[in-house]
Amino acid sequence: MEFFLTTVLKLIPFLRVTILIAFTSMALGLIFGTLLAAMKLCRIKIFKTIANLFTTFIRCTPVIVLIFLAYYGLPVLFGLAGIDINGVSKIVFSIIALTMYASGTLSEIIRPAYLSVDKGQMEAALMSALTPAQAIRLIILPQVVYVALPNFGNMIIALIQESSLAYLIGVVDVMGQAKIIDNMSYGAHIIEVYFAVSLLYWLLSLVTGKCVDLLSGKMGKVLG
Repeated sequence: MEFFLTTVLKLIPFLRVTILIAFTSMALGLIFGTLLAAMKLCRIKIFKTIANLFTTFIRCTPVIVLIFLAYYGLPVLFGLAGIDINGVSKIVFSIIALTMYASGTLSEIIRPAYLSVDKGQMEAALMSALTPAQAIRLIILPQVVYVALPNFGNMIIALIQESSLAYLIGVVDVMGQAKIIDNMSYGAHIIEVYFAVSLLYWLLSLVTGKCVDLLSGKMGKVLG
């Protein structure tokens, strides 16, 4: 128990790396996921095809493969253009990979959420002298966010969990530091170490889920 508690205290400072990777990937994934959803909803066939192909590729590729592709592939691609990115932080490559993963999944959350909003509301907003941009921002977007919010919460929790794979390319987050502690003890306390890891991931996921539930409840009261 003493080793377990000591390990928890040693791992807590590295939660900031896990949070940084997960929440930055979520924010960027929302941007690119919205763009992909818009491409799927537009009438231009080439945009739909590109978005669908990208989404299919991302959804059929394991996250660990995306991380390796970003970490080993991007330096090669940039090297062809004469740009050296080997000095870039490994955290950046992790965020790029998880952003790709999140954007592909979020596009399939945002698209049906948008389609679930009654089209008559846009017409009513335009008849109320709102511009299309104002109608989307004030009427449509809040409803889309409310419908998609539970799945957004699930996506953040998934990113928190998947970010643990970043240790495989040398990122020292909670999992990376746990591996260091385990190696230093020569595996003598492996159970305590990974119980400590599971506790921290569980607490972080629990807090995230509760925050999403509270936000969803408040939005429900406002929209209701």
